[in-house]
Amino acid sequence: MIKVEGLTKSFGPQKVLRELSLDVATGTITIVIGRSGGGKSVFLKHLIGLFRPDAGRIMVDGVDISRLRGRDLDEIRRTYGVVFQGGALFDSMSCFDNVAFPLREKVRTPPDELAKRVEAALAQVGLEGVGAKYPAEISGGMRKRVAIARALVTEPQIVFFDEPTTGLDPVLVNTIHHLILDLHRRFRFTAVVVSHEIPEIFEIADTVAMLHEGRIVEVGPPAAIQGSTNPVVQKFIKGEPDTGS
Repeated sequence: MIKVEGLTKSFGPQKVLRELSLDVATGTITIVIGRSGGGKSVFLKHLIGLFRPDAGRIMVDGVDISRLRGRDLDEIRRTYGVVFQGGALFDSMSCFDNVAFPLREKVRTPPDELAKRVEAALAQVGLEGVGAKYPAEISGGMRKRVAIARALVTEPQIVFFDEPTTGLDPVLVNTIHHLILDLHRRFRFTAVVVSHEIPEIFEIADTVAMLHEGRIVEVGPPAAIQGSTNPVVQKFIKGEPDTGS
């Protein structure tokens, strides 16, 4: 579904991504792990189409999105759902209107159908009857669920999760991870998740990719990454400081 080849990006003199390559198989959950400041969010923003690479290409279902502009790029984005870090809900909108937002903006859904789809999306994340509440009136975990419902309401082919459990306690982290896994099993979207939640994230991943200093230094199934002999990978998994590589 996604094939990244030689992705390179600098901001002034700072090289953030260095000829990064990664394949994301259709219908799988790929987790990108790595230390803060290592380029994970920048990488994700390239996949979404918010940043343009200095070099390399990003193939989505056979189309190089790094060359697209305007409506052509928007057409690809219609197949996306995005769960932003922190949820990024609109405080001035009810939970119902937050979830309805992409339906109104992307597909101009008739009111009756829109209401059914929003209520169904909220029910899928266990939030029946919460639509009338505002983000400030619900818990952090519930806000994350609303954000996930908003990302899935358009029935996307690809869903991007940017640190979906940031700021949650360990119990809620586990709850959100298993919600993602359950929804993935039901809808079979292709998922790319940026996360630092080690080792919990290994429980839901099909593939784990370690991003270090702008490159993917190792990629494979969770068991292979956990058993890696690469010192960079092992230090990160064990929570040890990086003393250089």
